[in-house]
Amino acid sequence: MPEQTLSPHAADVVPAPAARRRPLRRGPLLITSLLAATGGALIYLAPLAAVWRTAWPYALLFAAVGAAQLGAVARVLARPTLRRVLLAAAAALAVLIGWLLTRGTPALPGPSPWIPADSVIGFTDAICAALQAIGVAGLGIVSARHVLASRGPDERAPRRPRLRRVAGAIAVTPVTLVVLVATFVGFSGASDGFAGAGFPGGAAPRHLPAGKRSTVEYCRMGGVPLAMDVYLPPAGAATPGRGAPVAMYIHGGGLVLGDRKLSGLGASLSNHEAALFTPLQERLNAHGYLVASIDYRLTPAAPWPAPLDDATCAVRFLRAHAADLGVDPSRIGVWGSSGGGWLSSMLGLTDRQGVSGPYAEQSSAVQAVVDMFGPTDLNDFADAPPFIRFLLWAGIGSSTATRRSASPINHIRGDAPPFLILHGAQDEDVAPRQSVRFAERLRTAGVPATFVEVAGTGHTLATPGQRPSAQEVTGMVVDFFTATLR
Repeated sequence: MPEQTLSPHAADVVPAPAARRRPLRRGPLLITSLLAATGGALIYLAPLAAVWRTAWPYALLFAAVGAAQLGAVARVLARPTLRRVLLAAAAALAVLIGWLLTRGTPALPGPSPWIPADSVIGFTDAICAALQAIGVAGLGIVSARHVLASRGPDERAPRRPRLRRVAGAIAVTPVTLVVLVATFVGFSGASDGFAGAGFPGGAAPRHLPAGKRSTVEYCRMGGVPLAMDVYLPPAGAATPGRGAPVAMYIHGGGLVLGDRKLSGLGASLSNHEAALFTPLQERLNAHGYLVASIDYRLTPAAPWPAPLDDATCAVRFLRAHAADLGVDPSRIGVWGSSGGGWLSSMLGLTDRQGVSGPYAEQSSAVQAVVDMFGPTDLNDFADAPPFIRFLLWAGIGSSTATRRSASPINHIRGDAPPFLILHGAQDEDVAPRQSVRFAERLRTAGVPATFVEVAGTGHTLATPGQRPSAQEVTGMVVDFFTATLR
């Protein structure tokens, strides 16, 4: 049989199926892209139990997509072929499109499935989307390079010299580090440092044990259940024959960070120590007060004024369930630090009667406000540190008009409740001048306002050696509530 001769160009052509099956090298770009896709999947899977309690159809969808995405990543790692890389890229793209539909537009029904992930860091969902976008882009580049290489003269793409391979790995390393940091931050926020998302069950606010902490759902805003920790006074501490006064605490974090819990990532971001929460809770309970500590929807996941709407709903809840809780609905005070002080001041100054939500027949008025170094003029942050300005931009935006409408100093009215304002003299995050001007304008309007500058401390009231001391500040707050909530 005569020997067949092949065209010199025939061997250069790689059939498309062979290109799809031929393995790719596990280079730094491929690994970084797979890390990004995996990190994004871990973020939306971490709060799956809370998503189930919020909207179970989304939880089923997240579980299915997460299993598919992690499976696609595992297959690529086992044997990276073009087909498998394209499937992994498609899975990451599907998550990104789903985020745009459920987060960026009201295209789909029900509450946002991303709110549980955003209950500690208000932009966790954006971190997830950014990681998925990195995964899509990186896997797309890897696929395009592989297709172009397959058209060359050799079925196997030539290996780059060692020096060039090392240089390429170094170039990707900063992106890899960013991906790893973003994954850590996003997963920690979505899981609250493994302390749980904190979404409550449907426990009724009655027959709660005296002297103990109980957690109830105080409102469901936009389909999102919101938790309140209720610290009842010990048996016999309240005045016989009269309902207990209430001191409601609102955690800090610039409306973007933190939660009510006393452990986990959210607790550290809220910095409850700065607001003297534990000593105040214990002292107030001992004086017969019911202490309530609330979660609220964080911005920008829930745009302003969602946090204020939630806080007003908490006050209405306390009034609606006054008999169940054994409290006096006419004696409700509020306190908080930083962002919590800001919301406390807005509660004392704004009329939120027209806000939709549960318990609309109840008043959201409070009878006393303790503002601990809360911002009062959101247009006065030009000299604040960059991170503080970022939180303000993320939480409220850059509109001067929006910031003005969200500033307590622009809502002062003569019938406002009494204020106690405390601010560290060395505070660099929120300038003390904001509290000074705020107190002056309250007094000018005829509102009883006491301003105390605390020497030797900054954005906290718990610095050793400060004057007045943390113990003395605690006593001031208890005395203020006692005098105003008689």
